[in-house]
Amino acid sequence: MRPSPLQNRVAPTGEIVADPGRGLLMGNRGCLHDTDRRLGVSRWRSKAWICCVTKWRDWRRDPMPPGAWTALFFLDEVTALAAGHRPCGYCRREELLAYGRAWQDAFGLPERPSVAALDARLHAERVQPGTRRQLTRPATVSDLPDGVMVRRDGVVGLLWGAALRPWSFTGYGPAVPVPRRDEVELLTPPASVAVLAAGYRPLVHPSAQP
Repeated sequence: MRPSPLQNRVAPTGEIVADPGRGLLMGNRGCLHDTDRRLGVSRWRSKAWICCVTKWRDWRRDPMPPGAWTALFFLDEVTALAAGHRPCGYCRREELLAYGRAWQDAFGLPERPSVAALDARLHAERVQPGTRRQLTRPATVSDLPDGVMVRRDGVVGLLWGAALRPWSFTGYGPAVPVPRRDEVELLTPPASVAVLAAGYRPLVHPSAQP
């Protein structure tokens, strides 16, 4: 009999749940679990919310070792960005540099920002103060770049090519055309929205392709 899945799968809404779908990327927010491999109240121990590759060289690691960081899993990078994460500077160094360059272009900075600056702004944009709830915003489809996650009529999905692709832990559903004037609830933090608009190309699950 297969063991029950651990509570370490992250949705675009920021929720961390138990689901058998593993996804394409792993992530880290610090140690969130106890000795029984169960999550406590905290949903982060650090402002450095990163997304990583699931395989790195020949390393093997328990997803919830005692006293160490909790391995989180995402369907893909656009899911991780929506949940408030950014690329890891170790196993995804090139992606982090590209993300930083796009951030620099988006905000007209004289140089690429430090990871501390990225993390500070992302943290202010992703969580409602005094709560563990995701901070979302109203937006118009025409103002959003491809790669953002939104909620429309109760459906969470990826906005890509003027269409909404419903999200799940196993992949995306068929594309549904969305009028450009429609109002949606934006899940992706504004800074990452600006990075996407400036040309950053995130990893997207193959099920989102036509």
